[in-house]
Amino acid sequence: MKVKALMILTSSARAFSAMNRRMYSTRSISAESLTLPSDSNSNSNSNSESANGASGSETRVSPLRRKRLKQEVLDSSSSHKEMCGVLPDIEDLSYKKTNVSPSKPPENWEKVLEGIRKMRSPEEATVDPVNCDRTGSFLPPKERRFYVLIGTLLSSQTKDHVTGAAVERLRLNGLLTPEAIDKADESTIRELIYPVGFYTRKATNVKKVAKLCLMKYNGDIPRSLEELLSLPGVGPKIAHLVLHIAWDDVQGICVDTHVHRICNRLGWVTKPGTKQKTSSPEETRVALQQWLPKEEWVAINFLLVGFGQKICTPLRPRCGVCSISELCPSAFKETPSKSSKLKKPIKSKKV
Repeated sequence: MKVKALMILTSSARAFSAMNRRMYSTRSISAESLTLPSDSNSNSNSNSESANGASGSETRVSPLRRKRLKQEVLDSSSSHKEMCGVLPDIEDLSYKKTNVSPSKPPENWEKVLEGIRKMRSPEEATVDPVNCDRTGSFLPPKERRFYVLIGTLLSSQTKDHVTGAAVERLRLNGLLTPEAIDKADESTIRELIYPVGFYTRKATNVKKVAKLCLMKYNGDIPRSLEELLSLPGVGPKIAHLVLHIAWDDVQGICVDTHVHRICNRLGWVTKPGTKQKTSSPEETRVALQQWLPKEEWVAINFLLVGFGQKICTPLRPRCGVCSISELCPSAFKETPSKSSKLKKPIKSKKV
């Protein structure tokens, strides 16, 4: 019926309006929150349908299509998020377990890495103080490991200072143990961790993780990569980082968007058997581990993240102040965005 279709469109408009008001927040919209009009509402409005002279066969919403309509609204919301520059998910949860033979390292990689180290030393990047806090060194070992897991879980798609503040609020409210989180209301956790990215979904995952840690690991966290990857919201990046910081076990490189972007700009990684850039952090991790010596696996993340925050930025990288630009195949090749281009002056017509 036309009224049903109009009400569905109204729900979509309200969802978009709410996202416009919080353009840089990452509140997720669940299918359950999108209510469709009831049959009683449609019956009460049948007279107005007749007045409009609409054909019911074109606008009737059958029960079999309700799920599809909900999904269309969600898909539209996802497209709106992408247009606003918000990534569509927390982390790529795919994991590639590979046993590939080592490949030939790229030319001059050691000089490039040493140059990045020298550029990192004079100025402190945003990531540095936060990673010191994430270790939770002031806590007993078991509590420290859970602290590391929760802090790292909240950090995905979120700026470091926002993550640090959220973890501190949880700590001050006594909510950094699996027992306390398991007993707490999810709404309380959601309010305390806001405005971390995807805070609604993360609050749900934090509750589930706490329950699993109590039930399966006696209040501790998993110590194997496979078990960590089985936790809700934990992908390869989080799993490798937690495994290293919490258990001092290095099984892979922690690759985030900074490491993924910079390795491709430097020409360090390609898709297997091609010269094309890798298309995801997980592809980058696999390609990077084929040639980078294992003793560099821990340091590479902290070096490239800081380098990516200060110099090799996502938009308009500072190639002019980069000491390794002569060794970088992408130096000075990034085109400025359309908004940054100066408008050409309008020539006045000669009289």
